[in-house]
Amino acid sequence: MTDVCGQRAAEAVERAVADAARLLRTAADADWDGTRAGGLEWNCRRAAGHLVNALIAYAGQLAGRGRHMDAYAPFDLAFEEGTDPAGLIDVLETTGTLLAMAVRSTPPRARAFHPFPFRSANREGFAAMGVTETLLHTYDIATGLGPAYEPPADLAEFALTRIFPQVRPGPAPWPTLLWATGRGDLPGREPVTDWLWSNNLVLPAGRLTLEGVTPAAAADLATGGDGGFDWVEGGPYEGTRQAAVMTLKAYETGVHRPEFGLFVLVRREDDRAVGGMGFHTAPDEEGRTEIGYDLATSARGHGYATEALRALSEWALARTDVRSLFATVERANLPSQRVVTRAGFRQVEAEGELFAYELRD
Repeated sequence: MTDVCGQRAAEAVERAVADAARLLRTAADADWDGTRAGGLEWNCRRAAGHLVNALIAYAGQLAGRGRHMDAYAPFDLAFEEGTDPAGLIDVLETTGTLLAMAVRSTPPRARAFHPFPFRSANREGFAAMGVTETLLHTYDIATGLGPAYEPPADLAEFALTRIFPQVRPGPAPWPTLLWATGRGDLPGREPVTDWLWSNNLVLPAGRLTLEGVTPAAAADLATGGDGGFDWVEGGPYEGTRQAAVMTLKAYETGVHRPEFGLFVLVRREDDRAVGGMGFHTAPDEEGRTEIGYDLATSARGHGYATEALRALSEWALARTDVRSLFATVERANLPSQRVVTRAGFRQVEAEGELFAYELRD
């Protein structure tokens, strides 16, 4: 399998850092110590220091290969006394290169600690965070020092579709990213005063891992791609692609809640994707939501769907906003009926060619 996703993510980091360095070098002779970085309370030197520390920290997390799953690796980057702005920019380029190298060398399914919001991130998440830090703090510094800055739109979109799944796309990616991070306005939207990015959720499920699908991955799956997953023969099945379309529509209309979206079922033994499972919508006012799933034909008959459904149901019903789960199964689909029954659902309705099943807290 060609590692397109890893290469794309590493290139995004490289391009963001290279573009930032070119811009900041035009202001290397300015007063970085005495100039406030845009709307931040930091001066430009401190903003640059925060940026390079973020990049090296992300590289370190990925290089640790999951050894640091409860906190960041215990190190920090310190500048030599007297480092001038040109030196800071050199360090920016170096740490950006290190993050890109870490992204390229990290396996697709590997994860490391990051606190927001589910306490881990994969290589695309760390790349997107690195791109976001670079774009935003270059903007902050440039706003203080004077040079006009607008990064390539596709870099802002790269960040938005991976770690801002809850943000409805705006008329253009860069103004949307500025608005989403409290740095700008968008017509018809309230100003943002408090924000966090959102890495995708993963859930353990016996022999499987349920990996949340980002808007970027959903867009790829919806148009015939693999979503960045290594699928078994016959995957992804049509239900997973349809669910990806639903996820993408929810994202585009601003109603997507990533924890109630689509998950891909990844087999632990070989990191291959065997199917999809997820929620049709977020829970309603009564705490009710519908769940659906499918498996690639070659993965059926091994109990994967039952394991995944039990794990996802247990996770959902442990939440305060979920009271019951609902599933519909075709009358003729006996294997799927056995899956929901083994997972604890009970039949509550029968209408035409469909059986309805429910699981309550």
